[in-house]
Amino acid sequence: MTRPQINIFKRETNVVMVSEGQTLMRRGDAADYMYVVQEGELEARLVDGTVVETIGPGGIVGEMALVDGAPRTADIVATKESRLVPLDEQAFMNHVHRTPFFALQVLRITVERLRSMMARQEATEDATASG
Repeated sequence: MTRPQINIFKRETNVVMVSEGQTLMRRGDAADYMYVVQEGELEARLVDGTVVETIGPGGIVGEMALVDGAPRTADIVATKESRLVPLDEQAFMNHVHRTPFFALQVLRITVERLRSMMARQEATEDATASG
């Protein structure tokens, strides 16, 4: 199955550059922007450093905290120099209203993350039960 991607920002020129090794956001930070990856690669890391996801072009980060206003749930670190499109809440809502497919793609990415997290949790529980 192909990972869902958001490709409507491929030519966007309002971008943020993040250097390799730079932390874009930290767990617990307030939500002010979500980002769409144009180029590069980011990792979502838990507080213990465990990598839970690698995000590449067409991927997004920061959407959960932007949607619900809760603090960030993971650290996001660039593993390659990355070009990101920032979207604040107003821009996010404008895209949702103007482009329903954008909202659907955000939802698909979020659902994929949830399913992946549940599968990892189940595998951990299975390993613990059989070990």
